[in-house]
Amino acid sequence: HHELTSLFECPVCFDYVLPPILQCQAGHLVCNQCRQKLSCCPTCRGALTPSIRNLAMEKVASAVLFPCKYATTGCSLTLHHTEKPEHEDVCEYRPYSCPCPGASCKWQGSLEAVMSHLMHAHKSITTLQGEDIVFLATDINLPGAVDWVMMQSCFGHHFMLVLEKQEKYEGHQQFFAIVLLIGTRKQAENFAYRLELNGNRRRLTWEATPRSIHDGVASAIMNSDCLVFDTAIAHLFADNGNLGINVTISTCCP
Repeated sequence: HHELTSLFECPVCFDYVLPPILQCQAGHLVCNQCRQKLSCCPTCRGALTPSIRNLAMEKVASAVLFPCKYATTGCSLTLHHTEKPEHEDVCEYRPYSCPCPGASCKWQGSLEAVMSHLMHAHKSITTLQGEDIVFLATDINLPGAVDWVMMQSCFGHHFMLVLEKQEKYEGHQQFFAIVLLIGTRKQAENFAYRLELNGNRRRLTWEATPRSIHDGVASAIMNSDCLVFDTAIAHLFADNGNLGINVTISTCCP
C-alpha cells in the first residue's frame, strides 16, 4: 500500500492528507491543518479558494490503511483514517509530555528524558526516598485552584505524587490525590499505592494502581479515579492549614 499512501503526503508537513480532502484549482492536495495557514497552493502557487472537494481521493483514502504517525519511533500499526486520530492520542510510542499538573510547561520528549527535565526545569519539586513517606501539602486553604507535587523514589523507580484542589462545581471545592509512575502503563501495573489521611481518631484510605505519566492525571480526576475529598474532610485531617498524606508504594506479584 506504500505507493498509494505516498499519494496522500502533504507537501508542507509530510503528514497525510485525510478526508475531507480539499484541492487547489489545479488539483494539488494539502492537509487541512496546513491549508488553514496558507494563502496559496504550495505546489503551484494557485488559489486555494473556493474550496474544492476531491471525492475520488476520499474514496481511495477510505480503502487504504495508513501507518500511525509514530511509526518512526516504533509503532507498527496501520489504520483506517477514521481510527488514526483516536489511536495516536493514546499510542504508546507517542512522546511523553511534562507530567507536572497545570498546562504551563509544554516540554515533550522520551521517557528516558523525563527525569532530567524535571530535575532541571522543575527544581522546586522535593524528592523523598523510600516506599513509605508523608506527603505534606502546606497552606491547603489557599483560594482558587492549586496543586502540590512531590516525587517519591523506591523500587528503582520514580513516582510523582499530585494533590490538586479544583472547583468542579460552583463554590464546591474538592481535593484530588493521585500517584503516577514515571514509566509506561505496563510498568505501572507492577505497583500498587495507598494514600491515607490520619488524625483525630479518623482514617481515610484509597488504594489503586499508579497511573503512567503517559496517561496523565486529567482523565483520572475527571472520572474521580483517585482519592477525592472535599474541604470539610480536608479540615478534619489538617493541622494549621497543612495536610499530611501517608503514601505507601508496594510491588504486586506478577
